[in-house]
Amino acid sequence: MANRARPTRLKREKEKARVEKRKEKDARRQQAKVRRANAPPRHGDVDPDLAGIVPGPQPLPDELAEVLENQDES
Repeated sequence: MANRARPTRLKREKEKARVEKRKEKDARRQQAKVRRANAPPRHGDVDPDLAGIVPGPQPLPDELAEVLENQDES
């Protein structure tokens, strides 16, 4: 038994959907490129999310430090 081929109409619809999705994706990429070009420049070479972080162990939050100190006294 041979497998039946897909009807041409469904194949054409699938290809149209694929082309439309590609166009939408290209449009999103172009908008992102424009948005990045118009964004204000960063100050220096430091990522603002990483500013102030030093390598190694980080200090404990104040609330946790107090709890641990109270446990040590007990």
